[in-house]
Amino acid sequence: MNTFHNPAELHAWCAAEKRLGRVIGLVPTMGCLHQGHLSLIRLAKERCDRVVVSIFVNPTQFAPNEDYDAYPRREQDDLALCQAEGADAVFLPRPADLYAQDHSAWVEETLLAKTLEGAQRPTHFRGVCTVVAKLFNIVQPDIAVFGQKDFQQVAVIRRMVRDLNFPIEIVRAPIVRDTDGLALSSRNAYLTPENRATALCLSRAVRQAQDAVAAGERDAAAIEAAAKETLTAAGWAPDYATVIDAETLIPIQTVLPGASALLLAARKDGLRLIDNTLL
Repeated sequence: MNTFHNPAELHAWCAAEKRLGRVIGLVPTMGCLHQGHLSLIRLAKERCDRVVVSIFVNPTQFAPNEDYDAYPRREQDDLALCQAEGADAVFLPRPADLYAQDHSAWVEETLLAKTLEGAQRPTHFRGVCTVVAKLFNIVQPDIAVFGQKDFQQVAVIRRMVRDLNFPIEIVRAPIVRDTDGLALSSRNAYLTPENRATALCLSRAVRQAQDAVAAGERDAAAIEAAAKETLTAAGWAPDYATVIDAETLIPIQTVLPGASALLLAARKDGLRLIDNTLL
């Protein structure tokens, strides 16, 4: 496995692989890898000849009051996991490798990024789009794999790719859950045993919405109200529980099975978790 810190060196390696006709896959991560991330690497390996994993806690997608400094970092463990999964290259840049001291150019999606997470974290997706565009330019991948847990992020990146004509296929991989149903997340490391137990309200709300739609419920407001009640009853304050069109992210009144999704975000004791499901 090759390990790169310098963007130009990684770009040269990827260009040489592409000249040999190899299909390049990219798995962007912020590290602290878990089975959800590893499932993305496995999916990329199924589709690609060479897989690059980036590990970078991107400062520009964190607001000043968020957890950039505290975000869990486990570089050596992450490298061992990437090697065990058969990644061909890992990219471990420092912030100064990607952002000049006087950097002033940004990539911003201005429609899908404004609601839900974007309403709660107004600068978040500008940072996401900028760093992902940088990774795309460095790696020049044929395929990039992202997890469904960040449902809105995948939609925003797909729109960026479409509108800026990146010749890249964006693959959305299914959510990976722990045995008790909690969606895997690096931020789960923050949970105390008590908060982890109550955090199961997010996956419970997701299952209840799935069951309701399977039983014939089509009223989005009823599904949203039930999800908020489940979160609140467990002591988690919902930022949102919204049924949307899965393509446009526009809130809808009537569920169309197969084309709708429920997105959740909730807070407790300074912690914030998200979850979602296609309905």
